Amino acid sequence: MTLAVALLDVPALAQGAKASSPVELARKAEALKPGEWVWAPEIAPAGPLLVYVDLSTQRATVYRNGVRIAVSTVSSGKPGHATPTGVFTILQKDAHHRSSTYNNAPMPFTQRLTWDGIALHAGGLPGYPESHGCVHLPYSFAQALFGITSLGVTVVVQGDAADHVRTSKTSLLAPLDAAGKPGTPRPLRDETYRWTPEASPTGPVTVIVSKSDQRIVVLRNGVEIGRSAAEIADDDPGSHVISLAKGADGAPHWVYVGLPGHSEDAGRPVDEAVLNRVRMPRDFYAKVRTVLTPGTTVLVTQSPVGASTGQKITILDAVNPAP
Repeated sequence: MTLAVALLDVPALAQGAKASSPVELARKAEALKPGEWVWAPEIAPAGPLLVYVDLSTQRATVYRNGVRIAVSTVSSGKPGHATPTGVFTILQKDAHHRSSTYNNAPMPFTQRLTWDGIALHAGGLPGYPESHGCVHLPYSFAQALFGITSLGVTVVVQGDAADHVRTSKTSLLAPLDAAGKPGTPRPLRDETYRWTPEASPTGPVTVIVSKSDQRIVVLRNGVEIGRSAAEIADDDPGSHVISLAKGADGAPHWVYVGLPGHSEDAGRPVDEAVLNRVRMPRDFYAKVRTVLTPGTTVLVTQSPVGASTGQKITILDAVNPAP
């Protein structure tokens, strides 16, 4: 069966829409039906990308330079094959990929998130989770997204498709090594922080601030390079994403990304009051600052980051991050 014939009866060929402004994009995004999407890359023509997959609403949202530029319906893993939550990076791209597990099935515009088979790709969209773990996208949306991403782009997957909650109790992190293979969890024990930048010398940086674990984890190219105890005084049950974006003057500054349910955050500068809710060891903060570049993503969440001993660590010499 050729790829063209195989896709004739796949709902992924459903309707797409365009928008010319953030307001129009938001209006169309709210009305999406299974298989539909809205695409407006001209709203933010340049800057670092972030893909956020919300399993609770079966939606994928694409941000560029902290601004929402596209929203699509998705179909994630069905019961028994649930899509894992986590913070991933795009490890591999293959426009003509075929499954090595499921009868050589076509997986057009595959963007691999894990080496054990989880990926974004074009596939069926019946209106409910039905994949074997991958995130299915409409065919044309998958093609368009494939065209603007590069290896290393951050993909955040959160929520619970079965119970429709936005924050999962499952750890966001499945430890990987520099080759993308499963690693061994390494909790903080007697140390207040750990810093191993040599574990992944280059690539995009993502910082996870876990309010439930009182931990900060730094990933580079999807590999953990730092972990620290922290004091995080924030009881907001939701998740927020902050991006280091380039301003009109070219200078980097922290802005909120308007996640689903927090669209009012979009583009809002991060003020000092928010930063003052977080305290971390002074030396760790100094090291983290050396790896921050435009495109760095900070995910603030109640979800755990795993490998925690549950011990409270007193941080004597701590600082608040500066704006």
